[in-house]
Amino acid sequence: MLRSILIGLACFSIATALYLPGLAPETYCDITLLDSASHWENCKSNISIFVNRLNSMETVVPYEYNKFDFCQVDADNSPVENLGQVVFGERIRPSPYRATFKKDEECVNACQKVYKKGDNMDKLKFLRRGIKLNYQHHWIIDNMPITWCYDIENGGQFCSTGFPIGCYVNPKGLRKEVCQIDGRMKTFNTHYVFNHVDIVLEYHSSDGTEWGEKHQNGGRIIGAKIKPRSIQHTKTGPGACSKDSGPVGIPDGKLSMDVAINYTYSITWKENNKVSWSSRWDYILQSMPNTNIQWFSIMNSLVIVLFLSGMVAMILLRTLHKDIARYNQMDSAEDAQEEFGWKLVHGDVFRAPRKGMLLSIMVGSGVQIFFMVMITLVFACLGFLSPANRGALMTCALVLYVCLGTPAGFVSARIYKMFGGEKWKSNVLLTAFLCPGVIFGIFFVLNLLLWIKGSSAAIPFSTLVALLALWMCISVPLTFVGAYFGFKKRPIEHPVRTNQIPRQIPDQSFYTKPIPGIVMGGVLPFGCIFIQLFFILNSIWSHQTYYMFGFLLLVFLILVLTCSEATVLLCYFHLCAEDYHWWWRSFLTSGFTAVYFFIYCVHFFVSKLEMTGAASIFLYFGYTTIIVILFFLLTGSIGFFACFWFVSKIYSVVKVD
Repeated sequence: MLRSILIGLACFSIATALYLPGLAPETYCDITLLDSASHWENCKSNISIFVNRLNSMETVVPYEYNKFDFCQVDADNSPVENLGQVVFGERIRPSPYRATFKKDEECVNACQKVYKKGDNMDKLKFLRRGIKLNYQHHWIIDNMPITWCYDIENGGQFCSTGFPIGCYVNPKGLRKEVCQIDGRMKTFNTHYVFNHVDIVLEYHSSDGTEWGEKHQNGGRIIGAKIKPRSIQHTKTGPGACSKDSGPVGIPDGKLSMDVAINYTYSITWKENNKVSWSSRWDYILQSMPNTNIQWFSIMNSLVIVLFLSGMVAMILLRTLHKDIARYNQMDSAEDAQEEFGWKLVHGDVFRAPRKGMLLSIMVGSGVQIFFMVMITLVFACLGFLSPANRGALMTCALVLYVCLGTPAGFVSARIYKMFGGEKWKSNVLLTAFLCPGVIFGIFFVLNLLLWIKGSSAAIPFSTLVALLALWMCISVPLTFVGAYFGFKKRPIEHPVRTNQIPRQIPDQSFYTKPIPGIVMGGVLPFGCIFIQLFFILNSIWSHQTYYMFGFLLLVFLILVLTCSEATVLLCYFHLCAEDYHWWWRSFLTSGFTAVYFFIYCVHFFVSKLEMTGAASIFLYFGYTTIIVILFFLLTGSIGFFACFWFVSKIYSVVKVD
């Protein structure tokens, strides 16, 4: 147990120490020294600020920056997005906001938007709706999020990777929390726009560093913080963004007069040589709430689960040892006639189950998901899928899933052949198309809704075609290859022969019936992951950065262990009760953890989220259904193989006439 804990801590330390930001560090130069330093060929002073899609905790539907009526520039120079970014709905675009290294700017005008009385109010209505739903900006500089840092209750500071576009005061005077920034934002039924931002950029100077020999008087950006404000500009230029200026508010309903909104920004540079470029994300990750609670809770959960798992394994092994010794000591025919317990069903325990093709297909798909998750977590634990390497996590998972069609086809074919199945063409076709087809079908329906809503999360048609091409041209052929080798091999031999006539199963007590056993089987595995589930769901739906992949890998290994032991334990009880129908029950027992997962997602939606609208609810439970199906196949296949190994093992060590 201690060794497992140390392995988990080692993985976490590796994930922190070997943090790979994803891009080589960019060194910037002071513009006042560029003329006298002609050897700085790869050093620049102008820094672009990019904008990403806007999202909200009150709705699942994100929108591209250009969907709102903000300051915009030509999007032709947008960075190229990878597959993971497109699937996640990221849309990174250039902005009119600019920064020059070590050059402070005060109240620079980005653009002006004018809404005249009587004009088409569609753009203004969309902006009002975004403010009402608390949509958040996401800006990027030097491949790093510009963060909005504010004080929290415990005296610490929380740095969010997004900042609000404005705040809303409803007709009853109830203000959104973000309105606390300025006490003057209190007019009833008014939308206040945050049209000014104060950006503070911290840099690590090149003086006295190894890389500074090539770039003297240069620096690397190690922090970017922003403070949004609402300002009613009465003039332009320096001094126009005074804190004494009142906020700019837009009343709800039709405009009684023209409204002009000036978007401005100020930039301040600060030198900070205490933070290195490789650890510049630390202030964002360490400021997240409940980080210390997560440490304590996860360690406490791991200790409890490992202790319970050890007890289950010890009791099971000791009981089995006594059973095997007792069975092997029965030499006389009279003793053989008095067989009892799990040995009685040796002639039926390997009888092929009903719907064996479906079971083999689901197990094969579960193996594909298992290897995808395992390899992805290992790469993430080593730091290759860090938050700065945008979209890398999703890209890695998708590519691995496509390339792991061979194990799915091989395992499905081997199990189906073991069951005595002869429809090998149907088996390989269903393995290649059934489970991926169900997932893709649900995803396509959700994508149609996002298309209708005009959301940035809607995958473009070209990307959808590319995903279909990956499935049809890579995953399907690899599944066929795996199935070919699976059917070519000889069937798996069982340690005991199967009788021609099935044995009658005696009446079962309540706790040995299938449904109670299946329901109880998912409790222990869910108990070891529910704490981690909170942080994972929080990162998905509350748009927070998840980075503790070392703990996640350890929790995944514990999940595999507990699914295996819980399934084996219940399988042993059922065999002792002379019930030999364990094939499907082994899959469903550990797979029932997904049902508890879904219930927890419902609880998270009700208690933690404030989503409104039928579309958001439909999208939330649609994406949750995809995750739950994948989790069901994963945990079910773990329980199946654990139980298959256990049954084969115990019946191979007893004397059977």
